[in-house]
Amino acid sequence: MKRTGIERDAELERRTVKVGDWSVTAWRRLPEVDDGAPPVVCVHGAGISSRELRPLVAALGEHVPAWTVDLPGFGRSTKPPHPMGLPALADALAGWLAAEELPPACLAGCSFGCQLAVDVAVRYPERVGSLVLIGPTVDPMARSWPRLLAGWLRNSVREDPRMAPLNVADYRDAGLRQVLASFRAAMRDRVEDKLPHVSVPTLVVRGEFDRMVSQEWAEEVTRLTPSARLVIVPGMPHMIPFRGPEALMPIIREFAADA
Repeated sequence: MKRTGIERDAELERRTVKVGDWSVTAWRRLPEVDDGAPPVVCVHGAGISSRELRPLVAALGEHVPAWTVDLPGFGRSTKPPHPMGLPALADALAGWLAAEELPPACLAGCSFGCQLAVDVAVRYPERVGSLVLIGPTVDPMARSWPRLLAGWLRNSVREDPRMAPLNVADYRDAGLRQVLASFRAAMRDRVEDKLPHVSVPTLVVRGEFDRMVSQEWAEEVTRLTPSARLVIVPGMPHMIPFRGPEALMPIIREFAADA
């Protein structure tokens, strides 16, 4: 595992490292003053890439080391010949944390990224210091294509319209097979069976108007996870990192520091 490239783009620095057979690209912002705060690593959802999480990384990076990574098959990272399932994506995330030699990080997952973060926390506990689960999926009552699509449609009316072209670019980059495989992996994953085995402090975050993650499911995730608490962000839909990064940033920053 070795570094293969570094490039700067506006506020964020783009870095590429080798993780096994894959070149994995990530974006980071570091604060001007290093006070020893643990890094926050933002993990993207199904079918998309780090694009929708970079506004949050830019906001967090003013205060703490902040990263977001394109998992293999997405964004600028290597495209495997066959779609990768959840365990393989979680292995790649853990391998990337090791390749960048990061101390135990605060993994901030969004949507399907929450499932990946939980899987890493359970199977690679030495890599994780805390978890932030933003809009955690998938509610066991919504594990079907019709229910998933219905939730997405109800939620989309409150999302920032500027996110739409980013989603299109992400789906184009990943390709239809990988996009559909990631959604299938999200629906098949029984995250509720893993949550009781999480051993680190956990913050569950739900947008007030999130129509993909119900209040009942957010409360159940909190109940199942040891050392977890729930925060509701007023006025926000599912993709809080893109719609309201400035509202989310102090919540994560304070939690990560306390954890």
